[in-house]
Amino acid sequence: MRKHLFVVLLLTLASYSYAQQARLSKKDSTKTAQDSIKKTEFLKNFGNGFLAFNYFNIDLKYLIKFNQYEGIRSGLGGITNDRFSEHYRIDGYLVYGFKDKALKYKIGGGFRVNEASDTWINLAYIDDLQETGSSKFLTDKRFFTFFEPRLLNIDLFHRHITKSVSLQHKFSNHLLSETQFAISKIDPTYYYNFLIHNDIYSSYDLSTSKVSLQWSPFSEFLNINGKLEETKDGFPKFTLQYTQAFKSILGSDFSFSKLDFRTIQQFQHKNDAITRLTLVAGIAGGNTPITHLYHAYPNNITKETILQRFSVAGLNSFETMYFNEFFSDRFSTLQLKHTLKPFKITNRFKPQLVLISRYAIGDMSNISRHQGIQFNTLNKLYSESGFEINKLLFGFGLSFAYRYGGYHLPKLEDNMAFKFTFNISL
Repeated sequence: MRKHLFVVLLLTLASYSYAQQARLSKKDSTKTAQDSIKKTEFLKNFGNGFLAFNYFNIDLKYLIKFNQYEGIRSGLGGITNDRFSEHYRIDGYLVYGFKDKALKYKIGGGFRVNEASDTWINLAYIDDLQETGSSKFLTDKRFFTFFEPRLLNIDLFHRHITKSVSLQHKFSNHLLSETQFAISKIDPTYYYNFLIHNDIYSSYDLSTSKVSLQWSPFSEFLNINGKLEETKDGFPKFTLQYTQAFKSILGSDFSFSKLDFRTIQQFQHKNDAITRLTLVAGIAGGNTPITHLYHAYPNNITKETILQRFSVAGLNSFETMYFNEFFSDRFSTLQLKHTLKPFKITNRFKPQLVLISRYAIGDMSNISRHQGIQFNTLNKLYSESGFEINKLLFGFGLSFAYRYGGYHLPKLEDNMAFKFTFNISL
């Protein structure tokens, strides 16, 4: 009898021990899964340039930058996350330029109107600088790099104080939209006068509306952990934006319109090479000041020798085109990049050759309106070609470009741009 009781006791203890081990194993596996999800979420936020905290994500792009006007630009910014609220958000930043000794900031927020269509109404107040001649699409995705190469050499900025309200709406996974109405006070940081009907404006007020559409018909999406994720970045992509400025509405000084278009096509070859084509076009009509015209993405410093012009090559800029050399009220650019399969020299050293050609054409009406600033037009075809050798050391590489065609310069070395590249993105 005792022997049977002893056996039963052993079996009971073994069963209890097995159950405990199973519970501990399940607990450990659950903890491991949770840690894995947290790690994935952290890496995703960090890859987008955010450092996540409990209710607020710090935006890393505001920590430090450099340009020719502000010198070192440093500050702090961020946005609330889903832990704060899935229906409301607050965002903003505060930065300081050590060369111009001025603060810049943004205060903004938004509330979600419809979850299924990801519809948000956003409000913002911005007091900051913007590069003259730059044109941004409202629907562009966030793209984070450690630093922005072109920004290092830019010196032509205008200050703007902008109050805006915007509506983000997703018609489908493939078609995104954003509409914005804004009033702005524009004050160029350089000497500039805009002459309209014998009136001269050195600063001015604008009331503008924008409608932006982004269509990605060949991208693929999947619901992962309750959130819709893009699983395939499909091509081609199309972006269209219309801007209208209204005179005499809320004190606006000018009336003009702009239409901007961009398409990106990419081909993945069997040998792992990639060919990428980017076409950008824009046209502005009416009384458009130079701050809102087009500069065609220049990235060359106006200095005498090649070595003095040695800097960082941009991602989609004309490396031989000098800053402030061209402005247009209608323009088009075509960029072709052919990225070869990396050369596997060792397991860690895999440099990559990229062949590049870029073209730009444009023109401007009523050049005499823009006083105090000297520039050319792009009524002849601008051409440059070259190559990059990337990933030579810690993400750094080298690039070379040569300017030829209608805007070839008399001095040979003035047509050349030799720079280094930095292509690591998180």
